[in-house]
Amino acid sequence: MTATIALVDDDRNILTSVTIALESEGFRVRTYPDGQKAYDALKANPADLAVLDIKMPRMDGMELLRRLREITDMPVIFLTSKDEEIDELLGLRMGADDYIGKPFSQRLLIERIRSLLRRMEVRAAPVEPDAEPDEDQVMERGRLNLDLLRHTVLWDGLEVTLTVTEFLILQTLAQHPGHVKSRDQLMDTAYSDDIYVDDRTIDSHIKRLRKKFRIVDKEFASIETLYGVGYRFRES
Repeated sequence: MTATIALVDDDRNILTSVTIALESEGFRVRTYPDGQKAYDALKANPADLAVLDIKMPRMDGMELLRRLREITDMPVIFLTSKDEEIDELLGLRMGADDYIGKPFSQRLLIERIRSLLRRMEVRAAPVEPDAEPDEDQVMERGRLNLDLLRHTVLWDGLEVTLTVTEFLILQTLAQHPGHVKSRDQLMDTAYSDDIYVDDRTIDSHIKRLRKKFRIVDKEFASIETLYGVGYRFRES
């Protein structure tokens, strides 16, 4: 079935250009110029996924997400222009599934949308009560458990909620514990070849990964920095 995407932004140029890009990929798109209109519409008729700007009139993206989470668990991607806004979101644990910084690549946005929709589809699929997990889809590294199919992460049995980008970076690091991954290698994992991001973007992702793991384990130190070289996962 064709997925319906709710696109919420007060920038008409973004609404128009992203709508064209999404529709060319076969998605149905509903657009809203502010958070209040989006909330009223989505409350009555939910979409499969929402892409929200953070700064909007009448109701900003964070308030919109807070209200949406009371009525739906549909995936949400934030569009943000400032790194500090993401730190605030993490502090509030708002429940966004991913975020993309402005200016953004439409191709990257489409990839993230597809990834989240696949993850939701897998989670919604019925599971046989006595079914054993597929070993090829589960990565265990000491206290870390990654379900590659469902994009779920456990640390000491406690769930850690990661964005798609964070999951991909962690998966790359954990695949070969002790092996150093350069920033360029991690960028290749998280982004398409034609999308440029600077080193600080990867550093920010690593910072947020550590912060999220330390919510469940204050002593978490398994993602190590090798200054001037890159990062590695230490199995514990």
